[in-house]
Parts: sequence; structure tokens; C-alpha cells
Amino acid sequence: MEKIIKIKGMSCGHCRARVETALNAMNGVNAKVDLKKKQAVVELKKYIEDSALIEAVTEAGYEVVSISGKKGLFG
Repeated sequence: MEKIIKIKGMSCGHCRARVETALNAMNGVNAKVDLKKKQAVVELKKYIEDSALIEAVTEAGYEVVSISGKKGLFG
């Protein structure tokens, strides 16, 4: 499953790296942050609550604006 996390407060490469590190530290998460779009594309290898994703971003020092999810190509 893939989720798009819109994030407020990122302004530089260091910000991007902090958010990516925080999300990728979670078991079953592969995240890539797009600084221009102010979002993280998160691939989940197992079910993870949105609240856990929000907590990781918040603890890194940023604000989650929204999370949207979509199922992968085959389910």
C-alpha cells in the first residue's frame, strides 16, 4: 500500500532528510520525501496506523497536513 503524507514546515534538504530518516526508521516503511511538493510518498510493507506515521513526522519537528492512501496496482 502507498500513502501520500502532506507535510508543513520543510524548507531545505536537511528537513527532507530528517523526515525521511524518521519514517524509514519504522519497520515496514520505505519513504521518499519530495521537498518541492512538500510531501512524503510512503510504501508500506505491512499495515501501519496513520497515527504512527503522524507521530514520526511530528517527532522530527514537522506538521502533517493530510494523509491519503491508495492501493497498489494489484490490490
